[in-house]
Amino acid sequence: MKKNKNLIYILVVIVGLIIVNVVANQFYGRFDLTKDKRYTLSDASKSLVQDLDSPLIIDVFLEGEFPSEFRLLQTEVRQIIEEFQLETNNIRVNYIDPIEDETTRERNIEELTRSGLEPYINTDNSTGKVTQEIIFPWAFASYRDQTVKIPLLKRSITQGLPEQINNSVQALEYAFADGFSKLVKPKSKKIAILKGNGELGDIYIADFLKTIQPYYNIGPFTLDSVASNPQGTLDNLKQYDLIVAAKPSEAFSENEKLVLDQYIMNGGKSLWLTESVIMDKDSLYNASNSGVSIIRDLNLNDFFFKYGVRINPSLVKDLYSAPIMLAVGEGSQAQLQPIQWQYSPLAESNSKHPITKNLNLVKYDFTSPIDTLKNKVDKTILLQSSPKSQLEGALTRIALSDVTKQPDESTYNSGPQNLAVLLEGEFTSVYDKRVLPFKVRDFKTTSSKNKMVIISDGDVIKNEVRRNRPLELGVDYRGFTYGNKEFLLNTVNYLLDDTGLINIRAKEISIAYLDQQKVEESKGQWQFINLALPLLILALFGFIFNYLRKRDRKSVV
Repeated sequence: MKKNKNLIYILVVIVGLIIVNVVANQFYGRFDLTKDKRYTLSDASKSLVQDLDSPLIIDVFLEGEFPSEFRLLQTEVRQIIEEFQLETNNIRVNYIDPIEDETTRERNIEELTRSGLEPYINTDNSTGKVTQEIIFPWAFASYRDQTVKIPLLKRSITQGLPEQINNSVQALEYAFADGFSKLVKPKSKKIAILKGNGELGDIYIADFLKTIQPYYNIGPFTLDSVASNPQGTLDNLKQYDLIVAAKPSEAFSENEKLVLDQYIMNGGKSLWLTESVIMDKDSLYNASNSGVSIIRDLNLNDFFFKYGVRINPSLVKDLYSAPIMLAVGEGSQAQLQPIQWQYSPLAESNSKHPITKNLNLVKYDFTSPIDTLKNKVDKTILLQSSPKSQLEGALTRIALSDVTKQPDESTYNSGPQNLAVLLEGEFTSVYDKRVLPFKVRDFKTTSSKNKMVIISDGDVIKNEVRRNRPLELGVDYRGFTYGNKEFLLNTVNYLLDDTGLINIRAKEISIAYLDQQKVEESKGQWQFINLALPLLILALFGFIFNYLRKRDRKSVV
């Protein structure tokens, strides 16, 4: 009878386990219990991969035995890829160690480097012996006949490896979503790069064009035809979703302004990088190493004034600024040294807006302050100089030798100055209740909901050129990376209502690291607690157990 009850009990347990497994298989789910929801993909990320109709292949080269910081990044990469795989069955992943095989190691390093995957050289001297490891924190994503590279490490020469890893983990979802977007999202928006008013040449905005080219269709648009066919020029301009004015240096005619105004009234977005004072750093490298700042009249004052801003004809000097390389010393003893250049403010970003959230400092050169004016258009300050700023009027002689003089900090008391402003709302035409320079078909006095960004320095978009080749935007001679390129890309995304990637990038993840100093100071204590203390407790338990057993034997006897 007892044997039968045991069999029934075993059968009930087996049947119960089968039922539980069947039910669990039908109602499978994952729960992200982290405070920052680091393992929960945003809706924008999910939508990118849910409609895949062909396999998307990911080759991850962050494989092998790494230092602890890179092992963390390695784990987080696997986790984020798994989250994407849960959204679709069309993602395949290969984890590859390119330097595992000694026979193909050198060839793989050469091929990956030639493909644009710059290796990270990790130097370790913690054991007293200097060792170097080659790490490729990169991935390839391939879809149909296209392949893009995905950076897994956000590098910075001013931050330690833990900080770089922390920033990289925060950016992982964005890095993969950005790569997938380039592969699966068709280009639908068109951007016009304005020409004809002395704007920067293509070689000076090459890196900006290269940055936005994977997302949008880009084309030059000249306003020269306005003189002969203004209405036709306006009709052609309306075919574009966004115009970019990159540092114009020649005044706009009234006909050109009316074309631009009506483009805006018809819903066209615009990004303006204009200056009210002329002074370029390159112009200082002359015989006298000096120059005079002069007012630049682009005939746009009433244009911007009507929309709600004014770019003042003065220069912003800031104690919190980027350095300039100058030769210090006499003759053959002169050496190039970095010296703070107050005319290159490092603009702080608005941490509450998606365009500038989690953004590095943006570098300016000879910029002017922007005033916001009262009207029905909403204004958001995107970038500002530091509180230690000073305003300097035009017609001032500026010399490179000024940087060697100690600045008088008491005069830098003008407070933070607006350097980039976002305008949103219904704009009123500059030519409302005015005589039109030419007859416009379907003239509009007000726009529907629209957006515009005004930046008071054209150098924000300008990349350096060396040996007739454009350099990367926002990277200086030290390898320090400013936020210029990311800021401009986010601005274009926002103006064109492509905010999904911006919101992904703005996601914040907190990663806790051990305090290495405290670890060293208390290493002996924790070694004792983890190694010696358990053995002592075990010995004490054994002593007490033997004592009690002997005592019980004596009591029985």
